[in-house]
Amino acid sequence: MSDYKIIFSGPVGVGKTTAIGAISDVEPVTTDEQATDMARTQKPGTTVAMDYGMIKLGERERIHLYGTPGQERFDFMWEILTQGGIGLILLVSNNRPDPFHDMHFFLDTFKAFIGNSKVVIGVTQMDLADKPRIEDYHLQLEDSGVKIPIFEVDARMKNDVSLLVEALLYSLDPGLEG
Repeated sequence: MSDYKIIFSGPVGVGKTTAIGAISDVEPVTTDEQATDMARTQKPGTTVAMDYGMIKLGERERIHLYGTPGQERFDFMWEILTQGGIGLILLVSNNRPDPFHDMHFFLDTFKAFIGNSKVVIGVTQMDLADKPRIEDYHLQLEDSGVKIPIFEVDARMKNDVSLLVEALLYSLDPGLEG
């Protein structure tokens, strides 16, 4: 049996819990609690430890999906959850006040992990805010001198989340077949 671990991270309210739920082959485990701080302005509950789901690839392979809490006060979980991970799916909400800052903050925070693995970015909630455009994210990454696959996604849609997982797996092993 081969087991792999992928981490979903990003700020509060970007869709990490939703994305894992959309793609998991098992009932996801969540640790949402009632938000009591600034997070409650974005959603009533917030992840305090992790989310967990799993994708079964045939009889002998599984991908374990772990979602980090989005709040910095739970950042101790970020390091714990990345241990043994093969890659990061970073979700960024286009509907937040400064999505570029969010993207750069998380890329910098997870820099050591990304250096030993790979990262793919999914931009969510573009239906709620049409600017910046996906091209603007590409330019931001280019200006930073990094080349990272980035996609517009709806975290509720299994096909969109699958695209992120597949892109991450392809970046880890370009010889994979679709």
